Amino acid sequence: MQSLYALEISKDSPQHVVDTILAELKENETEYDFAVNLFLTTINHQAELDKEIKQKAQHWEFHRIALIDKLLLRMALSEIIFFPDIPPKVSINEAIEISKDYSTDGSSTFINGILDAILNDLKKAGTLAKTGRGLVDSTLTKAKKLS
Repeated sequence: MQSLYALEISKDSPQHVVDTILAELKENETEYDFAVNLFLTTINHQAELDKEIKQKAQHWEFHRIALIDKLLLRMALSEIIFFPDIPPKVSINEAIEISKDYSTDGSSTFINGILDAILNDLKKAGTLAKTGRGLVDSTLTKAKKLS
């Protein structure tokens, strides 16, 4: 989130943000690689992510949504759509928890509502491509319903 915020405020190049903000993570290669991947994926798909968010935030003027909320929505939605090994509920819960520390009092409820609505649409459309242990329960539940 710090990297997305720095990019938004500074208007520096994404590479400069990676070199300055994310440099402290280089000691842990796994964390660094994930952070860079999430950052770049989020900014590279920002228009697509914003379109999804705008569709679910129809009663909100997009430019009036708190910047931190927009960044958290983009980041969590990026994880949900583009990171198949991260369970959607983990992405949503992390965004909610971060919003409690860094955004407004109503942000956690707003973020939860938007992300849940998008997640439900992705599930209904069959476009949610997730794999891994965190999804075993939902796969089993679906299989039970079908049998």
